[in-house]
Amino acid sequence: MAKPKSVYSCTECGAANPKWQGQCPGCGQWNTLVETVADAAPSANRYAGSFAALAGTGGVQQLAEIKPREQPRQPTGIEEFDRVLGGGLVAGGVVLIGGDPGIGKSTLLLQALSRLAEARQNVLYVSGEESGEQVALRARRLQLPVEGLQLLAEINLEKILATLAKLRPAVAVLDSIQTLWSDALQSAPGSVAQVRECSAQLTRFAKQSGTCVILVGHVTKDGTLAGPRVLEHIVDTVLYFEGDTHSSFRLIRAFKNRYGAVNELGVFAMTDKGLRGVSNPSALFLSQHAQEVSGSCVLVTQEGTRPLLVEIQALVDAAHSPSPRRLTVGLESTRLAMLLAVLHRHAGIVCFDQDVFVNAVGGVRIQEPAADLAVLLAIVSSLRSRPLPPKMVAFGEVGLAGEIRPAPRGQERLKEAAKLGFTHALVPKANAPKQAIKGIEVIALERVEQAVETLRSL
Repeated sequence: MAKPKSVYSCTECGAANPKWQGQCPGCGQWNTLVETVADAAPSANRYAGSFAALAGTGGVQQLAEIKPREQPRQPTGIEEFDRVLGGGLVAGGVVLIGGDPGIGKSTLLLQALSRLAEARQNVLYVSGEESGEQVALRARRLQLPVEGLQLLAEINLEKILATLAKLRPAVAVLDSIQTLWSDALQSAPGSVAQVRECSAQLTRFAKQSGTCVILVGHVTKDGTLAGPRVLEHIVDTVLYFEGDTHSSFRLIRAFKNRYGAVNELGVFAMTDKGLRGVSNPSALFLSQHAQEVSGSCVLVTQEGTRPLLVEIQALVDAAHSPSPRRLTVGLESTRLAMLLAVLHRHAGIVCFDQDVFVNAVGGVRIQEPAADLAVLLAIVSSLRSRPLPPKMVAFGEVGLAGEIRPAPRGQERLKEAAKLGFTHALVPKANAPKQAIKGIEVIALERVEQAVETLRSL
């Protein structure tokens, strides 16, 4: 069988060229030509019906006449992993999971497949980076039951697809997508063309066969998934491993999920027997101080459907240079300068001659604006060298006019704080509960200056 002819397409304008060139003759952009497979004829398009199987038909339909059905889920047996997935794996779904080297991607997936195999599910682990002996040594070190878990050490896409078609597993893990290569292309494994071709073919198989395919992806030095951006658009779910490799705690965050909620967070602890789910993650992000310290405020943040308590620490010190430093760890750095300006304008607290450092304890990344109030309270506490009450929490977004805006799911945040023993909460007025929550006193605030005055009375 003749090998398909390859052409070089521009990623900017789509122009096709028979040979690679440094500059695209169509749009003039540099280094935008990537190798792709040229179709012999329109009728021979290998992608025909690839994704039409998901809809069930290629014809025009009335949306009101379509009867959607609930996709059944297969729990992996790892509660925190199932939470991020939205309840479990979906038949025919494609999951992409990325993270730094050594953070635990292969360990977690091997644990999940082991539990699925123990539940008599037909599963397959395709290893492109390690030999079968290496995978067996990891399973032995983790003391995992491997009866029924099938392993294939292969990087050729056509052989992998043939094995998948023969075994028809319920779940297949491919570790990793950057190691696979297809006979249809001449480029090396890991190139843009190979990653795009292999992911498209595996997605086509998943949609047509009902096999849930989990792809492991490498990340760049910036922490984003390596390869073409289309890889994240093709798959159904995108998960990111976060955390410091020198720490025992790991976080899994969902950035895209067609079958569940995004921004869900799974918390794990790395042990000698693999990754173990943490049932009370708030304990990881709260420091235990022997005595009261200034510059510390507990924030109730929301990660998907889960409220988390995170300690926000601030350090305000006299600047020793003409340009004071503004540094944040785990928070949005550009937002700190805005909050300091609001604090000066509306509360009269000056920090223009001070170095300001803000840190979210535990390595968690906070992306929601509801952390504004806790950051400001921690800064005021550090500047005045006055500790905040030890059993106090805060949340709320701060606007440029000095108003304190409400945060979503305020009732759930307050109930979580009360459950963990906190007795006071500074919240936006719109988040004040209509009925008192047992064990916690809620102080409703409308403006920044009101919050600063409240600290003096506590």
